[in-house]
Amino acid sequence: MLNYLRIALRSLAAHKLRSALAMLGVFLGTLALTGVIHVSEALKEQARLETEKLGPNLLVVLAGQPTFRRSGTLRYGGLTTTFKMEDVDALLENNPYVKQGTAFVTKNATISYRRNFVKSQLIAASANFPSVRAAPVTLGHFFTSQDVEKRAKVCILGFTIANQLFKHHTQALGKIVRYGLTNLRVIGVMPKRGRDLAGTDQDEQVFVPITTYMRRMSNQDWVSGVFMTLYSDKDEEVAKQAAYEIMLKQHLVTRKSNEDFLVLSAKDVSKLKTQALQLVWLLGLMSSSISFSVGTMGVLSIMILLVQTRKLEIGVRRAIGARRSAIMSQFLFESSLLSGIGGTLGALVSLVIITIIYYVADYPYVYDPILIIGASIGSCILGIIAGAYPAWVASNVDVLDVLRNK
Repeated sequence: MLNYLRIALRSLAAHKLRSALAMLGVFLGTLALTGVIHVSEALKEQARLETEKLGPNLLVVLAGQPTFRRSGTLRYGGLTTTFKMEDVDALLENNPYVKQGTAFVTKNATISYRRNFVKSQLIAASANFPSVRAAPVTLGHFFTSQDVEKRAKVCILGFTIANQLFKHHTQALGKIVRYGLTNLRVIGVMPKRGRDLAGTDQDEQVFVPITTYMRRMSNQDWVSGVFMTLYSDKDEEVAKQAAYEIMLKQHLVTRKSNEDFLVLSAKDVSKLKTQALQLVWLLGLMSSSISFSVGTMGVLSIMILLVQTRKLEIGVRRAIGARRSAIMSQFLFESSLLSGIGGTLGALVSLVIITIIYYVADYPYVYDPILIIGASIGSCILGIIAGAYPAWVASNVDVLDVLRNK
């Protein structure tokens, strides 16, 4: 084996440029394959973590038909005013699979403190919002049921909002911020939570009691939707169907085109992202397949060239007793080495690149050692396949003809 390795390295060193070009295709194929799959898996893991952030077994009924903005974030609610509190009560009381829920209203708002003005998303909800959406307050406290009943003018700030309005988020408690003509006392600050599956930055949200917003701040009788927690994730489909039928009855809808609501689970949004990731994965697989094909042809061509330039060496080795199987093994070893080096380098460089991507994009650090090792081994197998014909040609060189011509 060491003798095979010495001969192979000497042969590749004698044709450095051609060897490098032959390895390039395998290098790019392995780089594309391992890179795309790793990034796709990291995005899937991120989607799973974001699904957990939305809340346990979450089911949402939204007013109107939500759409995706160009940025990829979800826009819902809009100007639809047909979703009433009676609908919320019907959903919470008549759906046996729902454990608890809260109506909510969303609105883009500007919150100010003295001369600091910050754009935010205002969310009006009930006191059980933290348990429904798995959003506990770590500084201060969330508003209570009494605050909702009394229409208290209090609020909870998102982490980023608190830092933008004040020098530090810990200074926000007890301060009076202003929304429109309404003064709100800060009683809590949310922890840093990042973006959810819908693309909403949860650190740029401000929470107020739903009664305070609907009666004191906007004087409206409609909501943007309702968040509901199911008893079990196994009940998701039947719970969605039950909620759908309840809303059809509540809104007297007989035609699908007249539906002014949407029943959605966190897993549904996750599925949309997964479908997009599958397309990215497919495109990456196609590009890596093309690169591997080019690499295979490159290895094949350089091995044929090596056979032609080393016929004298082959003839001498055969003349002193080398068997055909030894000649074939030598060239198969060289082709697998050529392809294996390219594949291994591609896998290692892809690790560096995806680590940089994880760091810059703040993705979960997901690595698959089986994929890395498999890509290297697969490259070697690819080299053996590409070198099979040249090795057969080398093993069948006519010894007398070669020695006579030389």
